[in-house]
Amino acid sequence: MAKVSESDLQRKILDTARHLLTTDGYTKLSMRKIAKSIGYSATSIYLHFSNKDELVHALIDEGVDILFTALQEADNPALHPVTRVQRLCRTYIEFGLKRPQYYEIMYVLHPEYIKRYPAEKYRKARRILGMFASAAEAGMDRGDFDQREPMLCANLMWTQLHGVVTLLMSERVDKRISSEKLVDATCEHIVRSLVNNPMPMDV
Repeated sequence: MAKVSESDLQRKILDTARHLLTTDGYTKLSMRKIAKSIGYSATSIYLHFSNKDELVHALIDEGVDILFTALQEADNPALHPVTRVQRLCRTYIEFGLKRPQYYEIMYVLHPEYIKRYPAEKYRKARRILGMFASAAEAGMDRGDFDQREPMLCANLMWTQLHGVVTLLMSERVDKRISSEKLVDATCEHIVRSLVNNPMPMDV
């Protein structure tokens, strides 16, 4: 076997674990199974990760970093808040559909199967919602969006985005509706839910 660097081995471990986790599930994932898949001893895996929860947390961290970086690149505080929200929404959906394994581990994996995600890591992951909250708050400051709690708006946006991503990933959307049309309609619906245009009470 050709000798590989420690960084390459760690990358191989993470890639293999990500694949096994999303195909076989958390309960069937083991350090020995990962080791067998890459042709190394279990001891080699433990030199990089003390247990499978630490390994899963590392995968979540990677996914969070990839998504956060993509959102940062898409966002621009100088843009109109509506444009900011649309760009953030599309970037989020694109991440989920292009990197389904990361998305599943980050947002679909049952939390009871792993140890509580460390508080410092959760705060880092929460920056993603913070970007949506920032765009919503900018719209409120301009008077374009309804005055509501920005983080509440961010969570409401996330619930819609998460629903669309998971439905498209699992191919449970009506075949008569194209994914492009659904994504467009979702982004438009999210913006409309924020815009300062209250519905008459008697409607």
